[in-house]
Amino acid sequence: METATFAGGCFWCVQPAFEKLNGVSRVEAGYAHGTGPNPTYQDYAEKGYVEAVQITFDPSRITYPQLLDVFWRQIDPTDPGGQFADRGSEYRAAIFCHNAKQKRLAEKSRQNLAASDRYDDPIATEIVQATNFVKAEDYHQNFCSKDPAHYQRYRAGSGRDPYLESIWGKGGGHAAPQPGAAESRKPGTEELKERLTPLQYAVTQENATEQPFENEFWNNHREGIYVDIVSGEPLFTTKDQFDSGCGWPSFSKPVEGAKIQEKSDLTHGMTRTEVRSGRADSHLGHLFDDGPEPTGRRYCINSASLRFIPKEDLEKEGYGQFKKLFEK
Repeated sequence: METATFAGGCFWCVQPAFEKLNGVSRVEAGYAHGTGPNPTYQDYAEKGYVEAVQITFDPSRITYPQLLDVFWRQIDPTDPGGQFADRGSEYRAAIFCHNAKQKRLAEKSRQNLAASDRYDDPIATEIVQATNFVKAEDYHQNFCSKDPAHYQRYRAGSGRDPYLESIWGKGGGHAAPQPGAAESRKPGTEELKERLTPLQYAVTQENATEQPFENEFWNNHREGIYVDIVSGEPLFTTKDQFDSGCGWPSFSKPVEGAKIQEKSDLTHGMTRTEVRSGRADSHLGHLFDDGPEPTGRRYCINSASLRFIPKEDLEKEGYGQFKKLFEK
């Protein structure tokens, strides 16, 4: 397990974005990078601390660049004087790096954000070495669930959501997509190696095949959609998933609107039809003609090429248009 620490203004608003991410085991709200002893909510600002969240995550399931992508979607990175309605250095945005690798990845992520032309003003979010972090009082932990009415009033009045929606589109900061969610460009090789797990990279970029019956979604029974782990483009839905007995996720057809590529594959002494995603050109798996009626097709797909979005999370993840698929 590894640790990531981010400051993005009020920790009430930042904590929920990370809590439900696959691979994240714990998210704590607290006070970071100060000098005085024993900070509390009453005096942390006087002691030089900033409100922050500390995340414990499994890097084999979610990478640090993926967490960075989620972080940028919660803040105004051009504001050095606080965040939204909360002003002062105790509310400034910052990335607190725990090692040299995190610093390098954070700086690269900040450079990519600056080059995206999303903002008119320069990126002001600081990247510094992590020092101390003190967990905040219990009543601040998961505040959005403990006092939802208070939380919603505060969030609505802060101006955070209208700003984030203006930058990232509908859903704004409520969306916490792991990278892979609907990007306009395909990342370069080095970025993909940093962002994806080794297995995800091998499958999507090197046409590898994962082990049957030992992958994440072969026996999934939750309702939702699957998107490309690289680009976030919607590919399949559980409405069309069936148990083929092969040990990999199997689908009778792609989701409506998916731009699936079909290519001849003559490797390994066989003649097969390879399946690739349309936007990111990710290797997904293979297509066979032994599926159920009415299509008679079986899209045999590697779990490592997919990210699953449960039906209850479609709206906040930015895929609300697919909710109708699961309405009775």
